[in-house]
Amino acid sequence: MASALHEVTPFLVILILIATLGPLQFGFHLAELNAPEDVITCQKKSISALQQLASLVITKSSSSDDVVDCIPMSRSDFAAISAVFTVGGLLGALTSGPFTSARGRKLPMQLTAAFYLLGSIVETSAGSVPIMIIGRFLTGVGAGASTVIVPLYISEVAPPTQRGFFGAFTQISINVGILFTQTLGFFLSYGSAWRWIMGTGVIIALAQGLGLALLPESPAWTASAKGDVTHARRVLQRIRGRVSNIDEEVESWGQGASKPTSEEEALLVSNESTSADASGLLTPSAGVQHSPRVHLGFLQVLRDPFTRPAIIAVVGIMFAQQLCGINSIIMYSVSLLKDLLPISSALLTIVISIINLGVTMAASPLPDRFGRKTCLLTSIMGQGTSSLALALAIHFDVKILSAIAVLFFVAFFAVGLGPVPFIMASELVGPEAVGATQSWALGASYVATFLVAYLFPIVNAALNDAFGGAGWVYFIFAGFALLWAAFVSGRVPETRGRKDADEVWGRTRRVD
Repeated sequence: MASALHEVTPFLVILILIATLGPLQFGFHLAELNAPEDVITCQKKSISALQQLASLVITKSSSSDDVVDCIPMSRSDFAAISAVFTVGGLLGALTSGPFTSARGRKLPMQLTAAFYLLGSIVETSAGSVPIMIIGRFLTGVGAGASTVIVPLYISEVAPPTQRGFFGAFTQISINVGILFTQTLGFFLSYGSAWRWIMGTGVIIALAQGLGLALLPESPAWTASAKGDVTHARRVLQRIRGRVSNIDEEVESWGQGASKPTSEEEALLVSNESTSADASGLLTPSAGVQHSPRVHLGFLQVLRDPFTRPAIIAVVGIMFAQQLCGINSIIMYSVSLLKDLLPISSALLTIVISIINLGVTMAASPLPDRFGRKTCLLTSIMGQGTSSLALALAIHFDVKILSAIAVLFFVAFFAVGLGPVPFIMASELVGPEAVGATQSWALGASYVATFLVAYLFPIVNAALNDAFGGAGWVYFIFAGFALLWAAFVSGRVPETRGRKDADEVWGRTRRVD
């Protein structure tokens, strides 16, 4: 344990914090319309309980003549604005995997920052529905790409024994973004102040772009795709610290990346302290080169008999992540739970987000301690049980049980289904297929998210009308939990402690 902790250097922490600004913006933009919806759509002047206090300080400056307070739109218009974020996310997820396999991790992350920046600027200045749709689509592209690239980058720079722990940072940062934007919405959902919510996205995108200048390229990609093992080894040594033994990790890259000769080792040591330039980048080495590994494309990983089981597994767990019903709470908690607790609906969403974030952080060591598959099964069965309890509680109007069931529902999601799918997508295949596999995983996630976001209110209303009462849809989510638990048990292998994809799938030798 001590040696594992020794590998966590300040430089590694900085890299991960900068990288996870991408997923943080995903959560930020996912929830940015939740609180100020009625204000943006001109239904209300304010939904904030603190608007009167704010007006004493801001007075009339928040509604100047050259700023449009709201954008008149219908329900279908607002639905289109909300849904187009998912469409952009799907496009970003599908295209970023092959691109990051071919061009590395750093450049694609910089492009996501550019999409976030441009989209946030458009959203902040939007005065019509079409312009707002364009802005949301652009931020969606950045979000989809970020959720593919960042988990991959983290898995390649984090110590092997702590990839589960650091992999959870993706989900933690998403939850931080959701909580942040909902908190802003609680204070700024009045007049034209909602534009400051969108404008905050500009500030975060600028910070992300500047921070990414400090990040080195992934050493695993540098060795596997470019064949520059010497440079990759030097980058990894800097991330792990001068005294860490990285031989075993380097060997997992393949490409003949074994322990260097004495001449190579001397080169590494001599360049260790001078390899970083003023911006924090590491300059390429003129040392030993190896043939780059050919990466597999989006359709190739599905046709390849070695990677096809991994595609089925990651698509399945991503569908499980959404079809167990988490976004029915995250996206519709205001209307669904407005009578359960004696607090405002905007404040209720903040409480739920705090619980989600807190449990995600507390549970982040669990995948490394108990295994990815164990956490997934615990999460699925816990959510299924909570769904059943919530269905009964809503149907029989037991308010306190409904509140407790919701809290457990969110908590069990954070234990496994929240963070683990992002971790496993990069552990089930080799470096040559990880980009395309991440695209399959996140593409499936966005499709499943769209299905829940679009169909939940329709199915919920139809079931309630057909059978009378409410809460029937959560019986469906409970049934889904049983199906996904069976899928994970039979089709998803454990990856904790496995050196590579061949060991995960029980293959003694990989034939490409």
